[in-house]
Amino acid sequence: MSLIQSSPLLRNALALDAAACGGMGLILAAAAGPLAAPLGLPAEFLRGAGLVLLPCAALLGWFASRKTLPRLAIYTVIGVNLLWIADSIAILLMGWFAPTGLGIAFVLAQAAAVAIVTELEVIGFKRSAAAVPSGDAAAFR
Repeated sequence: MSLIQSSPLLRNALALDAAACGGMGLILAAAAGPLAAPLGLPAEFLRGAGLVLLPCAALLGWFASRKTLPRLAIYTVIGVNLLWIADSIAILLMGWFAPTGLGIAFVLAQAAAVAIVTELEVIGFKRSAAAVPSGDAAAFR
């Protein structure tokens, strides 16, 4: 397993990602009904997205607390964020829903926020050093 020594920027970006996922997850899961009409997005879709974000937030928070991480974990975080951005754009372009003007702004704003956090994670990842092999892959500290 290829490990990295997480840079402070990477840990901070992961913590920001965790906080954003947790906050957005709670809002979407708890307020899906009241948000559905103003955004023009189905309540079930909003609630589902919120419920998906909550365990992601917990995992990202755990990653942020580790000084050593598998490279694959960071590749996965970045990949999932890029998929989230692509899906957000697809929601607007594919006609799956009929979002209101506020809904379009909401989808674009959260996609932009994810893009910014992802860029910080990429920069932080590039600043991270290869971890010295300890012989024990469970050395996530």
